[in-house]
Amino acid sequence: MVAEAPPIGELEARRPFPARLGPKGNLIYKLITTTDHKLIGIMYCVACFAFFLIGGLMALFIRTELAAPGLQFLSNEQYNQLFTMHGTVMLLFYATPIVFGFANLVLPLQIGAP
Repeated sequence: MVAEAPPIGELEARRPFPARLGPKGNLIYKLITTTDHKLIGIMYCVACFAFFLIGGLMALFIRTELAAPGLQFLSNEQYNQLFTMHGTVMLLFYATPIVFGFANLVLPLQIGAP
């Protein structure tokens, strides 16, 4: 049995169903209560990227201070505090958590976890 296709002029375009929108405020609740490893890994990476930007801004202040001899806009004590905070932010708030965030994002996919 052979089915014949209708002529092209008789085809009608159909509208897709409208997208369903969740209730307002659903995203924040979803982010706080999620157990999805991919979403948790993405949240780790986003937070680490924010700390990377803060640490980079501190590095720019350090390089600005070192651009010319002498003190430009920071005292010795402020420079030492900025240098210490830069190291703390970059090591403890960026470098360490980004590894765990990336592992949380990728490792369950590699071992076949749902």
